[in-house]
Amino acid sequence: MRWTVLTLICCSWTAHGLIRIPLRQMLSVRTQLRASNRLEDFMRDHQPDVFNRRYAQCYPPGIPSLRLGKSSERLYNFMDAQYYGLISLGTPKQNFTVVFDTGSSDLWVPSSYCVSEACGMHRKFKAFESSTFTHDGRMFGIHYGKGHMLGIMGREVLKIGPLTVKNQEFGESVYEPGFVFVMAKFDGVLGLGYFKHIMNQKSVDQPIFSFYLSKSKMPMDPGGELLLGGMDEALYSGPINWNPVTLKSYWQIKMSSIQVQGALTFCPRGCQAIIDTGTSLIIGPTRDILALQQLIGATPTSIGEYLIDCARISSLPQVTIMLNGVEYVLTAESYVKRELMGDHEICFSGFQGEDLPSSTDPLWILGDVFLSDYYSIYDRGQDRVGFAKARHTRYATLDAEMDR
Repeated sequence: MRWTVLTLICCSWTAHGLIRIPLRQMLSVRTQLRASNRLEDFMRDHQPDVFNRRYAQCYPPGIPSLRLGKSSERLYNFMDAQYYGLISLGTPKQNFTVVFDTGSSDLWVPSSYCVSEACGMHRKFKAFESSTFTHDGRMFGIHYGKGHMLGIMGREVLKIGPLTVKNQEFGESVYEPGFVFVMAKFDGVLGLGYFKHIMNQKSVDQPIFSFYLSKSKMPMDPGGELLLGGMDEALYSGPINWNPVTLKSYWQIKMSSIQVQGALTFCPRGCQAIIDTGTSLIIGPTRDILALQQLIGATPTSIGEYLIDCARISSLPQVTIMLNGVEYVLTAESYVKRELMGDHEICFSGFQGEDLPSSTDPLWILGDVFLSDYYSIYDRGQDRVGFAKARHTRYATLDAEMDR
């Protein structure tokens, strides 16, 4: 089923000093490429460097790239992103669909001057129509695979629901190469890596935001919410278990270990983990992930994905992630991704191998496979990330509150 951007967001509202941004779960770029029989060609054309997209200084020499923190992005964030929300820029406001991405630190949207096919499929920012736009003279580049995203920098009034952030630095892309951006259901990306500019303006009561990601697959059901300024106790059960941030340009924490139902333990001496709402997967070192795939009975395809027999899901082992002394258990229903190809169901492993650069411990990324099960809270004031068991029956009540 093809979902449209028009159904993305119905409203935003405030309650008890909190700002709620409803999210919608959409088809990922990877799913769309697979459905159109183009995924294999895309992966063959872009590997091995498709997974090494990074922010880079580009043209002209000596001009800073788009880098608010020391973030390093990867293209699979966008290929697998599923949860989007709405923002606006400018006066009068211009609306954009964005990925709210805790795995990056920057904001960019397409420019009205963009010449690529991808920009023609999305909303474009018109600086000349805004009375509050400020051009700052810099250019930025995002390098990945066989091309660059290129753009110019500016400052503008950003609105996220009823929240207004003045003088927000952002990038306007003028060239977006490749199928990923053509097929993406989002216009741009809003990085929430360390929440810096919003907190500095004291735009919310507390320097905290939280994510709830729904497990519903129905296109009209809420996909979840981003809550700015705090957390919602109705969306989780049990205590919040806090983890200190270990690298302040990311929401990066210490992970004690990962275990597959007593069979094998990965990272027995600890690893680092980035909490990333911008990807649906759990990413880990190639050697560890290969062993993990074997333990859950996943078989590789020619393009690096791993298939699982859908009939065996109920018998697959649990995967336990240990964070700060607390066990977070993922069943196969959580870590196996199901997709329909016509009338045939295909099941894929939600784990992916990638050797990510790290100056200390091996690096993992915990994406939506983990975050759909656990409500996540990002506390910039105390430099910590909290998790609690998500309460997935809550949304029937939440819908009723929205209607009042």
